[in-house]
Amino acid sequence: MAATVVSAEPKPLPGLQRGPFGALVTNVCLSGEHELVTQIRSRLLNSTPISMRSSYVDIDSDLIIDRESQRLRSDVLNQLDLVARTTKADIFMLMPKQPDIESASFNGNLETGVDSRLRCAIYGDMETMEHAKTRVLIMIDQILNRVVDSMKLELTMHTLICGRGRKNIKMIESATGTAIYFPPPYPRIFGYVPAGAQRRPEDLIYITGENEAAIVRAKHRLHDLVMQTKVFVKPVMVTDTKLDAILLERLDKVRKIIENNGSYIMLPPLGLQRGVVRIQGTDVLHVERTVRELMALAGQFYSASWFITHPDPTQRPPTPADVRAMLSDISINSGAEISFEKFNFHIYGSDDAVKAAMMVINNIPFVKKSQYNMSVKIELANEHKEFVSGKKNGKINKIMSHSSVQIVFDGFNEYNFYIVVRGAQYEATKSGLDLVEQEMPAAISFHVPDQYHKRIIGIGGQHIQRIMKKYSVFVKFSNAMDRGGFGKEEDDIKVDNVICRTPARNAQNLDLVKQEIMDMVEKADAEFVSETININRLYHRELLAHMDKIDVLEKKFNCKITFPSTEEASDIVTVSGPEYQVPLAVDEFLGMVPEAHELSFPVPTELSEHMRSPEFKTDILDKLKDQHVVECQLKEPQQETIDGKEQTIETVHLSFTRNNAGGLKDALDFLINHLVMHGLDTSTIRGALPRPKSDSFEDSLPFFESKLLQQAVAPIDNTDSPTRSHFGDDERPGMLDRLRKPGSMSSFTSLFQTRKNGSNSPGSLFKHASSNASKASLASLESTGSYRNPWNDSGINLADDEHHTNGWPLPTPRFENKFPFGSTSTAPGDVTPRYDPRASVDSGRPSTSHSASGYPAPIGPPR
Repeated sequence: MAATVVSAEPKPLPGLQRGPFGALVTNVCLSGEHELVTQIRSRLLNSTPISMRSSYVDIDSDLIIDRESQRLRSDVLNQLDLVARTTKADIFMLMPKQPDIESASFNGNLETGVDSRLRCAIYGDMETMEHAKTRVLIMIDQILNRVVDSMKLELTMHTLICGRGRKNIKMIESATGTAIYFPPPYPRIFGYVPAGAQRRPEDLIYITGENEAAIVRAKHRLHDLVMQTKVFVKPVMVTDTKLDAILLERLDKVRKIIENNGSYIMLPPLGLQRGVVRIQGTDVLHVERTVRELMALAGQFYSASWFITHPDPTQRPPTPADVRAMLSDISINSGAEISFEKFNFHIYGSDDAVKAAMMVINNIPFVKKSQYNMSVKIELANEHKEFVSGKKNGKINKIMSHSSVQIVFDGFNEYNFYIVVRGAQYEATKSGLDLVEQEMPAAISFHVPDQYHKRIIGIGGQHIQRIMKKYSVFVKFSNAMDRGGFGKEEDDIKVDNVICRTPARNAQNLDLVKQEIMDMVEKADAEFVSETININRLYHRELLAHMDKIDVLEKKFNCKITFPSTEEASDIVTVSGPEYQVPLAVDEFLGMVPEAHELSFPVPTELSEHMRSPEFKTDILDKLKDQHVVECQLKEPQQETIDGKEQTIETVHLSFTRNNAGGLKDALDFLINHLVMHGLDTSTIRGALPRPKSDSFEDSLPFFESKLLQQAVAPIDNTDSPTRSHFGDDERPGMLDRLRKPGSMSSFTSLFQTRKNGSNSPGSLFKHASSNASKASLASLESTGSYRNPWNDSGINLADDEHHTNGWPLPTPRFENKFPFGSTSTAPGDVTPRYDPRASVDSGRPSTSHSASGYPAPIGPPR
């Protein structure tokens, strides 16, 4: 048995970009008997910390900072040291993130509550990091005087009782006022354990609450959930060589799949490569969905073989040292896993990695001058067999005759089959593989409310058939009964129920079909999008306590509000629903989130008396409340010594709801301008909002103080307008250009609508959705810009500027040759995965990481 370790930088390959250039890649090459090599490979993978992660927890400085010494409290420091010693994680306390003053004040929200928090950074392997993070979160709960308890529950039941999207757990947390911390779903799957580290028991759930009674109620409810849960189990075969790739590169996707479906996938430990996986869920439908999504993940990995049948007699055969150097070179430059025995190469990895490895092998002189056969194996869902082969195998026969390759369909299991492309020449095989991939199904799926289906399909299906024929795209509708969700959970209302499918070569038409279908849907129901809101995670508990109000809000706007899991400790709340309803729902939801801001300043006696006079209350405080929706309270004056003088410090406490935060700057200006007229020195104010940096000509006229010069607005780059990313650097839009293109008269008139701040009249804020659907449209545009080849989950977004004309996206053919031989390909693997929780079941081989959400069309005229 021999092993060599090589670290090198991957060389750039034509048409292939792999990660950051200049990064070192370490490769281990093992040589020996097959069984021994497999055992050592497994041991190496399990003794190396290959899954290093980092995470942050935001902590209010008031909780952990000693006010007198302005340092971390000693008990907090001791607890963090104990957590670090126990888990062997690296823990750092960092200063708050500096807020982006310019964009914050322009957008009307300084996020004062979020940016003042200290950040606790936690580093370690996946399990270590998750354990330490949970311990830090429990420490914060203890500082807040909450009671901590725990209970044991079978690990494989955790995601089942949580329900789809953790709905059941959020209901329990809301009803009992507790926080429930579940362990990670895949403990011990990576064998690495830091020396001396204690692992969290895999079945232990921590519960924190205001008192013991709340925790007991939560435990009873969890117990009842377990007793009510029926479990359906299904074993499925997965290609054994792909299991390690899924564990190493797609484990986050697997976690998303089981959370979205309320199911559990029992995976074998890393390196074992046992091909049977057990899947369990509370419903046959959820189990089937989980299996299909797992099979789609497996289809993102290829395998290939290169058989050298007659080595060139004029070439010296490679020595074992040559073989080791050659394999390391191929692996480092492609990212694939390579084995070599008896002049045969076997290649495993993501689609791009396998193709890159084949290109590197083809450039080896010893291989190039020999006679060889090669084959590439692609995995695809059974339902697409006829789609790829065509009528009477027409498509496949045409490819075989055109490229001189042999194509075989080989059955694998009840869900997937293999397409094997065989050839005796590299160029021919590459060409044949490329043509097969062009016939692979590109699919998008999206949501259209069931009541519109009949109208879109037309009498006898005439209307939808005309659309299908026009664009050569197959469209399938499914209603609640087809999905098996009729009379069950209401979650199915929002799942993708329209699937459009076409060969990859024709994929540019998918967005046109979607646009045409969506044109027949009322504006209030069209185009489901998601928007994220940043709310202090500790306040989520207050919001969850008002779940009844949130339910009313969801029904009112046909939206869904999703809170992050407790152990995730994220501030992000997601609001998803129709594009024109989401901004209204967000506005009303933010009306439930209180914010506060304080101003303090030294005042002369006359000003202090004036601030407590009835005139000040009538002229200033009441106007602040009526016009700016900001409550203003005066605190008791404090005495401070400044520059040797005893001075009176007044503190003004401003409270408002988050949806009115945009008026804070105006309210402060109104208050300060009045106080300045009565003798306030603006240079002594603590807590004033800094003015945004100007982008206008006023910087060039610093010596003129004139009211004629208009106060500059912040750069357009800082807006959250849906059109922001589409203006080029050299293009500064005028007033009319700021309207949403292509505009309508309503867009123009809405520009001049006066805004009245008020949580009880959100309709006035979004009078015309065409000019106010900014954040919702932005979500839609982001997914448009990141649309990728639909059969290949390469995870890297296409460059925006390649697909825009005059700042507006055009439906360009985005399915060029994906084979890395001079084509403009993207990086392999999920380097920057984007995942949309609205997962589609029926989209066949959903090959992009977010194909579940479909491909939103470019912004068109308001419907």
